[in-house]
Amino acid sequence: MQQKKIDEQINKKIQEISLGGGQDKVDRQHGLGKLTARERIEILMDPDSFEEMDAFVEHRCQNFGMQKKVFPGDGLIVGHGTINGRLVFVYSQDFTIIGGSLGEMHAQKINKVQDLALKLKAPIIGINDSGGARIQEGVDSLKGYGEIFQRNVDASGVIPQITVIMGPCAGGAVYSPALTDFIFMVDQTSYMYLTGPDVVKTATHEDVTHEQLGGAQTHMTKSGVSDYVAENDIECLQMVRKLFDFLPSSNVAGLPIYKTHDPADRIEMSLETLVPEDKAKPYDMKQLIEKVVDEGDFFEIKEGFAKNIIVGFARFEGRPVGVVANQPLNIAGCLDIDSSVKAARFIRFCDAFGIPIVTFIDVPGFLPGTDQEHKGIIKHGAKLLYAYAEATVPKISLIVRKAYGGAYIVMNSKHLRGDVNLSWSNTEIAVMGAKGAAQILYKGHDASAGGKDEWIGEYEEKFATPLVAASRGYLDDIIKPHRTRWRICKYLSMLENKKIDKPWKKHDNLPL
Repeated sequence: MQQKKIDEQINKKIQEISLGGGQDKVDRQHGLGKLTARERIEILMDPDSFEEMDAFVEHRCQNFGMQKKVFPGDGLIVGHGTINGRLVFVYSQDFTIIGGSLGEMHAQKINKVQDLALKLKAPIIGINDSGGARIQEGVDSLKGYGEIFQRNVDASGVIPQITVIMGPCAGGAVYSPALTDFIFMVDQTSYMYLTGPDVVKTATHEDVTHEQLGGAQTHMTKSGVSDYVAENDIECLQMVRKLFDFLPSSNVAGLPIYKTHDPADRIEMSLETLVPEDKAKPYDMKQLIEKVVDEGDFFEIKEGFAKNIIVGFARFEGRPVGVVANQPLNIAGCLDIDSSVKAARFIRFCDAFGIPIVTFIDVPGFLPGTDQEHKGIIKHGAKLLYAYAEATVPKISLIVRKAYGGAYIVMNSKHLRGDVNLSWSNTEIAVMGAKGAAQILYKGHDASAGGKDEWIGEYEEKFATPLVAASRGYLDDIIKPHRTRWRICKYLSMLENKKIDKPWKKHDNLPL
């Protein structure tokens, strides 16, 4: 009889836990266009693969009447399961239970799956939907955030960490997502900020909405904090699954390889006319990427931020690669502060997890101007240079139209230990464009007799071709555009077992 009574108590508790904060609060969550914490896990994970842990955990707070209240699972669901058959750990905050607020036991549940993920070398995905620190628990809540942050740092570069913002994320809570590798947000229903609109108004007298201050579009287009913005919860979770398929489980695991029916030696004749004959006319670099990768499948990261550079994941012969490319459609593909930082962080992620890097180059230089100089383009541009120089994964680059000056060096040149450096035939590789160079070289000379055009032509003939760089060994080959995919596939295969031994150091000193 005693065992039967215990079983009844356990079953009753399981039923209470499964109901979350109650049907009225679930209805309210749905009314906001949001899924519940459990529904999100069901969509994210493979069917019937999720195993919950610590479902019976409850808070221990004795202050402000909390001793009279019980919150199922302390407002958090944690556990493990699979995505396309691969192990992953997950936690999902339940806004229907005390606003998903973080207290001592809530944090300990997150810490447990963080520790397990690191121990077992498996990725971790956090779904944030929380009112923030639980005020009733005071410093214990702050302690909880700090211990989450420490584990984020310990896991960085060891296992992939993905954060999905699906509701509010404010105050100190924003720093855990910021420490992870990728942040997904949902348009109109998720937001992140350190201080809310009311505090901003008190401090600065600015009237600003939640959306304007820290909504998904703000963090995609202005701050660059968000990596992907979805229209709703379902799309967001499906895109997380798609990203997951490109990533290895850890820094010591092999890359996930998928079968492809796209021939490695596929000819793409449309590339012969992709670049306009008019050198000042823009074109869409994404077309090149989509035409050469497997099945045209390219997963872009930070699509709405620093649009002058493109970063994202694709596959060649089923193997994941990180793609970096200048985008001539935006400020002619110039490098600036935002694009340098965006690309540098992406490159460092790829290098940490053994993902080869393929770079497509059409860059006229760094963006000039007092605004860029005063905001530190020297230091921030150096981050991109540093990221390419320290990366030891296979590095392949292709110059598509032009590569000038310092930007030529920075964009994975042979001088930064690029493994394979290629060029199409009608490209320009020089200190600067022929017109600017002629103005400097022949400054003070009389150009009234038509000599200016001759000077420009002379410079183009001597330096503005890939032949000079190739003759020095700075380019490994000059290739036909339609053979681009085949050549990249062959070189990636050649570089598959690349290894570099680097001098011992405690850590580097990246120009932050």
